[in-house]
Amino acid sequence: MEQLCFFPEAGQSKGLPEEFLEYKPELFSATESDLYLDRFIHEIPWKQTVQKMYDKELLTPRLTAWYGDLGTDYSHPGRLSNPNPWTPELLEIKAVVEPLCGITFNSVLLNYYRDGNDSVAWHSDKESILGKHPVIGSVSFGQVRSFDIRNKADHNEKYAVRLEHGSFLLMKSGLQENWEHRIAKSTKPMRARVNLTFRVVI
Repeated sequence: MEQLCFFPEAGQSKGLPEEFLEYKPELFSATESDLYLDRFIHEIPWKQTVQKMYDKELLTPRLTAWYGDLGTDYSHPGRLSNPNPWTPELLEIKAVVEPLCGITFNSVLLNYYRDGNDSVAWHSDKESILGKHPVIGSVSFGQVRSFDIRNKADHNEKYAVRLEHGSFLLMKSGLQENWEHRIAKSTKPMRARVNLTFRVVI
């Protein structure tokens, strides 16, 4: 069973490695965030993918959708491919995020966490199609969830960021190579959350 979140619910971890992460709350106003959340939940063609684990095929504990430029297929076992065309809302958010990252993104992965049972296990976004040193811009709407990170070489070195409604998290070059991250399950009641991770697919 996946471990539950072991970080405090209030505030960000002290000593967060700012060379790898940059957090900005309230990038979008509460009104904007409410509108985006409602529209994404009801208008995105969500899918539940299948992942192979220990010779068993399991449903991914969240819903996903892939959007991007033509040719940015995300062909990877258990992952999405054939991107949906950009929506006006995604392009609006993309235009706000790109100046903060200094990058022009060509794709975005959307994750829909319906409640506290939905999660994503420890992993790094280090697929070859993202290049050797990927930079990812993450935007969250809805329920506050803890973004946990741990050092690959020393799992005792771990931190958490509370991803708030309308917030932005920049995952800088070096994070995917040296750290793992997750959104843990929760035993407490959780409302819906939609997360967007803007990427460059090579």
